[in-house]
Amino acid sequence: MKLPSTKTTLANVACLLALLWLYGGDLLDAVRARSAEVSAFLEPPTMVWPAVVLVVTLGVLGVVAWGVGRGRPEDFKGYRLLPIVLVCALFFDMVLLESRVPLRPEDVAFMSVSRFQQQAQALANERAVPSDPAVLRPLVEEMGQPPYLVRGTRALAWSLQVRRDCQGPVTEAPGLEVGTILYCVAPQRDAAWVTLVGLPAGERFGHPAVLSVDGEPHVAVVQPALPEEETPAGPGMEPFRGGKETSAAEQAPGALDAGEVAPAPSP
Repeated sequence: MKLPSTKTTLANVACLLALLWLYGGDLLDAVRARSAEVSAFLEPPTMVWPAVVLVVTLGVLGVVAWGVGRGRPEDFKGYRLLPIVLVCALFFDMVLLESRVPLRPEDVAFMSVSRFQQQAQALANERAVPSDPAVLRPLVEEMGQPPYLVRGTRALAWSLQVRRDCQGPVTEAPGLEVGTILYCVAPQRDAAWVTLVGLPAGERFGHPAVLSVDGEPHVAVVQPALPEEETPAGPGMEPFRGGKETSAAEQAPGALDAGEVAPAPSP
């Protein structure tokens, strides 16, 4: 029985392993994303395309096995099919990737923490950071959807949990749902720490946990606003002061909550 050359055999084996690794892995991820408690995907991965590629691969593998069993020579065209399937599948994937936004779920999570921190910072005054949940909650209601799937379905909305008298950020969140923003305020309200319940960066499947990088929680800090510097007046000139207009803080000197003296910024 005449067999194909070693070079042809190795090329077919390499292509077969590459197809099984790439598209077999994609199919397993698609199945697992629909059953895992939490998965880091913006949408459920498709099952159709990797399944089609694997079915075609198995069919071509049958042709190759038939050629080997019948002792087909080196010029048998069936020995070229596995490389052709691999190249065509990769080309089609590249065409699809060009039409997609190259954002990873963890990137969206990092940007969400940063956005909330910046908007909360805009509500801080010179004495304290905001701490009223009613003031902070509108910030999360307009953030869209968390970048995670819960048993195959995109998490619907962000939620907010405000904690007081904290000595540092929340690093563990047992029992909390994915997409929870944890806003932890220091006793004197001179700082607040922002963390997020999702998955550790780099993990695609798991249970809800505080977003972390290499085991370290990802934390954003909100601090009191810096005092505005007065423009020095020129020689013989007094700085301008409005007649009857007063700031919100002067109108309500007892209001220490930054949320009570500054409206929530629009996103």
